[in-house]
Formats: sequence, structure tokens, C-alpha cells
Amino acid sequence: MTGNPPIARLTRAELLREIGLSPLWQLRPQPTVAVTRHVTPARLPAESIPEAREDLARRPPSTPVAAPAAARPVAIARMGWDELRQSVAGCNACALCQGRKQAVLGVGDASADWLFIGEGPGAEEDARGEPFVGPAGKLLDAMLAAIDLRRGEDVYIANAVKCRPPNNRTPEVAEISACAPYLKRQIALLQPRLIVLLGRAAAHAVLGNVGPLGALRGKPFEFPASECNGRRIPVVVTYHPAYLLRTLPDKAKAWEDLCRARALMRMEKAFPAESPVGPAGPLAP
Repeated sequence: MTGNPPIARLTRAELLREIGLSPLWQLRPQPTVAVTRHVTPARLPAESIPEAREDLARRPPSTPVAAPAAARPVAIARMGWDELRQSVAGCNACALCQGRKQAVLGVGDASADWLFIGEGPGAEEDARGEPFVGPAGKLLDAMLAAIDLRRGEDVYIANAVKCRPPNNRTPEVAEISACAPYLKRQIALLQPRLIVLLGRAAAHAVLGNVGPLGALRGKPFEFPASECNGRRIPVVVTYHPAYLLRTLPDKAKAWEDLCRARALMRMEKAFPAESPVGPAGPLAP
């Protein structure tokens, strides 16, 4: 009695052919890893690749598209008052927008000679949409009256930031920077004869980080002519009315600053083309 004949062993290719899966696809030999690992087309400059060089040559010249962060100040710099109000109302450039009831652009005479700039809206300003309407606003009105000025008459009032900081804290550097294009555009539209900065944040917004507020009082500053249609604008730094409510002895210093501002304004109106910013220190009223 003989046993069954031995079963022939099939190769993998023969087995696949028997079950109808031929032809067998095979992986082509791959290039050595040493070449592709260190030099890849993605890392080569476009000009060094022939196909890319030809594609670039066929493309028509175009203006580079500005990044959003760079495009925003350019767009704001072209706005009129109506566009500026709409843009400020919908602004979300910093986190202050999350806690506001409404943004506060400013209030007053759009052709004013005097521009007063504070720090930011408080609770009442946030509710009413107008700067300086609380106790600090009443003191500001009294300061204006002391130099024969009145809110809304040849006076415009704005703030360094347009949304209320939490708990009425001082605006932070990033928040001031986010609002800076709006403030610059307001100055360019107004073209005031004189700017009065009320408080450290306002001084930071217009002059930059140039030192403590006490050291800035009495010094001559000016808003750059390049930022305001070629006109340089004298700048006076003084205390914020809210600070003066807490520090009564410094009201006398604020009065000195207001007298200096009034003297500068008289010089500007008498000699608009050649009047200097003025010497350091208070000027006679």
C-alpha cells in the first residue's frame, strides 16, 4: 500500500496566481534615504527649481498682501468720522471688548482747537457712551471753566483706550497699542492746535514710554508733524482728574499746567506758523 503523493509547496507568487490575484504588484526600488532625507524640494528656494522658476515667470506682477495686523492701522488711517465710530463700536482687537457695554470714541467739537485725552472709560462712561461723565468728569468741567473753556465748544475729549478696563484699572500696554490707530486717526481728523494729556496712560499713548508722569510735567513735547498732515502740535502733560480727586494737594500743580496750556494756545493763535512749543516749566497765564 502506497501513501499519498507529497503536496508541492507553492511560492507566494504562484499561490496568488492560482486564486486569481495575478499579476502581482511589486514595490519599485526606492532611492537611497541619504539623498531624500537632507535635500528635499520643500526646502529649496522656489527660484532654484526649474518648474517653479518657470511658473513664477508666467505669473503677472502683483502687490504683496499685507498681513491683518499691518493692514488694520492702514485701514483706520483712511477712515472718516462715521467709519471710525462704526469700527470702534465693533472693535475686538484686545480683550477689553469682552467686558464692555459699549465702546467710547470721544465727544466734542469736531473742529476743536483743544484736544483733551484721558485714560479710558469708567463705569458711567461705559454705560452712557461718553468720556468723563462721572465725578472725574465734573472736575474736568471745572478745570475747563477755569481757563474759559466749555465741553463741546472748541473742545474735544477722547481717551487712550475706547473700552472700559476691568475695575477701572489703568490700561495695559497691549491695550493702549491696540487702540493707538484710533487715537492717531482722531488727532489727524481734528488737527487741534493743542493736546492736553490727562494721566500716565494718555502720556504713554501719545508720547510713548518716556518716564513717570511727574517728570513729564512742564516739559515741552509735540505730536509729530508726520502724523498730522505736516502740522506739529504742542503737547502738555498733567494729572488725570480722578487722581486729583484722591490727591488734593496736586491740584495746584494741575492749575500750573493749565495756565501753561492756555499760554501756549495764545501763542499758537497769535503766531501759528512760527510759535515754538515753549520752554520747560510753567508759563505765565
